Amino acid sequence: MSDRPINVLFLCTHNSARSILAEATLKHIGKGRFQAFSAGSSPRNNQQPNPLALQVLQSAGISTEGLRSKSWDEFSQADAPQMDLVITVCDNAAGEACPFWPGHPATAHWGYADPSATEGSDVQKLEAFRQTLHAIRRRLELLVNLPATGVDRLTLQTRARDLAAS
Repeated sequence: MSDRPINVLFLCTHNSARSILAEATLKHIGKGRFQAFSAGSSPRNNQQPNPLALQVLQSAGISTEGLRSKSWDEFSQADAPQMDLVITVCDNAAGEACPFWPGHPATAHWGYADPSATEGSDVQKLEAFRQTLHAIRRRLELLVNLPATGVDRLTLQTRARDLAAS
């Protein structure tokens, strides 16, 4: 894997909040060693991520350009980028039957509460998205600091699964 960036796909049911936050954050901090993608089993019909997710990313200085809700079927096609790591970020997606991923990528589950389900004031809802972004970024910062050489599928899977406990 050291001759090309490590491709990471984040999955969530609607691909509108948690997986979008993870994709944008890894693109931002990936240091050129990582390429990030996201998708969902039942993406939003309007193809737009949750506006609060976009607002939190922009407030954190993270680009939202090109982000859209999309089906995970896009990444099981023959012409799709080959994934090295697939991470589910919601419990629903973790329990669903995923498509066949070419290349048998490493897998991990990083469960986060759905910030979109937060009830209360707009300030409380926005804070839920900020907290989710912070938790995702903390794990991703540890992931991107893997050694630059010697990262194979088993190392990637072990590290990603270990981070689920952090």
